[in-house]
Amino acid sequence: MKKAIIVDDEPLARMVVKEYLLQHPSITVMQECSDGFEGIKAIMQHQPDVIFLDIQMPKINGFEMLELVEQPPAVIFATAFDEYAIKAFESHAVDYLLKPFSQERFDKAIERLTERDSAVTANNTRDLLETAAQGPQQNQRIVVKTGNKIKIIPIDEVHYLEAADDYVKIHTKEGSFLKNKTMGHFEKVLNPQQFVRTHRSFMVNVQLVTRIDPYEKESYLAQLKTGAQVPVSKTGYTRLKTVLGI
Repeated sequence: MKKAIIVDDEPLARMVVKEYLLQHPSITVMQECSDGFEGIKAIMQHQPDVIFLDIQMPKINGFEMLELVEQPPAVIFATAFDEYAIKAFESHAVDYLLKPFSQERFDKAIERLTERDSAVTANNTRDLLETAAQGPQQNQRIVVKTGNKIKIIPIDEVHYLEAADDYVKIHTKEGSFLKNKTMGHFEKVLNPQQFVRTHRSFMVNVQLVTRIDPYEKESYLAQLKTGAQVPVSKTGYTRLKTVLGI
């Protein structure tokens, strides 16, 4: 018996998935959710084996929801056409269902789910998020979880990023927030003309840099409009000068 959760802001879409699942008694729907916030709570509560997930939803989208789940389960997307997302799905998702889809197409997705090893599926979901994060719509904001709350940080409000063990600390005017990602991840997905890796542990929003001061041997400090100081290595100094045009 597999446990499932449906996350979709369209009631009709949720109803269709539930109706099609009647042909698959080995899968039980534990909860249906109308947005990503509800989805995260439901995943934490029920620990499902599979999520039937839409991408475009209010508040946070499907990719952002999955990013906030520590151990995301298998995912079958049920979504409208998105050319970039489709490429990501083809590589990593269990399956994607292009709305509107038939019972026959749905059954094929369930067949793929039952054929897949759970450990492999979990890895595929993580790979999917890495691929999807590089899409143009996924690098305009950062979604973080703080306790029981979810915060959406527009990318222009980020002052700088700092490595913190297995996390990255996102510094903003409202304080700092932890994201379970690596500096390498942000270096790949953020606009290199706006965010520069100045040091192995720091990345800075160049729009906030007012000057670069010498510090110790072959190292510098970037002074920000906010008053913060960000370390700059020799290599980072070269990168920063290139982007700043100096």
